[in-house]
Amino acid sequence: MAAGLAIEAAGLFLAIVAHRHLGRYWSGEISIKVDHRLIRTGPYRKLRHPIYVALLTMYAGTALVTGTWLALAGFAMALIAYARKIRLEEQNLRVAFGAEYEAYRRETWD
Repeated sequence: MAAGLAIEAAGLFLAIVAHRHLGRYWSGEISIKVDHRLIRTGPYRKLRHPIYVALLTMYAGTALVTGTWLALAGFAMALIAYARKIRLEEQNLRVAFGAEYEAYRRETWD
């Protein structure tokens, strides 16, 4: 249980830090804001999608804490949903930022 809670806390910390770096460009929907710029600071230096990684980390921690197959199934469903959202978001970012985003993709981890 302690390990699961530590994993959840690490995920929460990453989500907060990533959200702060993303700032006004954060949105629950896939969109490009007016004067949008590609964020490459904080966790975005190494991870293209740190908020999704953080949320999945929290789901994994929850599955570990509860130890139930339902939590594991929820984690699997979230993994599938975020994989789809990441594909759609990356298409949008390629259109918006072109070569700059392709260079960023080569320098970072999913």
